[in-house]
Amino acid sequence: MALVFLVGGARSGKSRLAQLFALRSGGPVTFIATGEPRDGEMQERIRLHRRERPATWKTIEEPVDLLGALRSAAQDDCVIVDCLTLWVSNLLEAGRSAEEVLATSAECARQAAQRGPETIVVSNEVGLGIVPPNELARAYRDALGSVNCTFADAARRSVLVVAGRAVELSPLTSFLEDADG
Repeated sequence: MALVFLVGGARSGKSRLAQLFALRSGGPVTFIATGEPRDGEMQERIRLHRRERPATWKTIEEPVDLLGALRSAAQDDCVIVDCLTLWVSNLLEAGRSAEEVLATSAECARQAAQRGPETIVVSNEVGLGIVPPNELARAYRDALGSVNCTFADAARRSVLVVAGRAVELSPLTSFLEDADG
């Protein structure tokens, strides 16, 4: 498996770490962007992200069909997916149920993990705060949490990024094995 999953809070350094992983690969890179420039602030964020990426990297802007974007990336390319957070939001906004989102995420995680070169997937952790006050926000938080688990389960490495620092994450089952030993 060549999937690396990076998860953490907003502005924690996840995208920067993804870029460092990709640069370290030494090969060509395809960047899959899931964000859409729907307002001035998001347009500015996207502009800054584009400016931070090397000009030689290919970019696929795909807010919904992540599986198609992963399949269309050149087989020899290292791939960055930035980010699942917006992708899940886009799917829910398009009317997909949480079950459909989770099933699609499982297909995407398998595809990402089966690629030869590294695939680096970025997502936010949105479940560490207070319980959201409305049903839609809770459904989004729950769906993203499940999607994050799906990608972490498929990943060779999972890393929590907080305040520009990275912490390697272990599968839940490794804690059970440690308790048995």
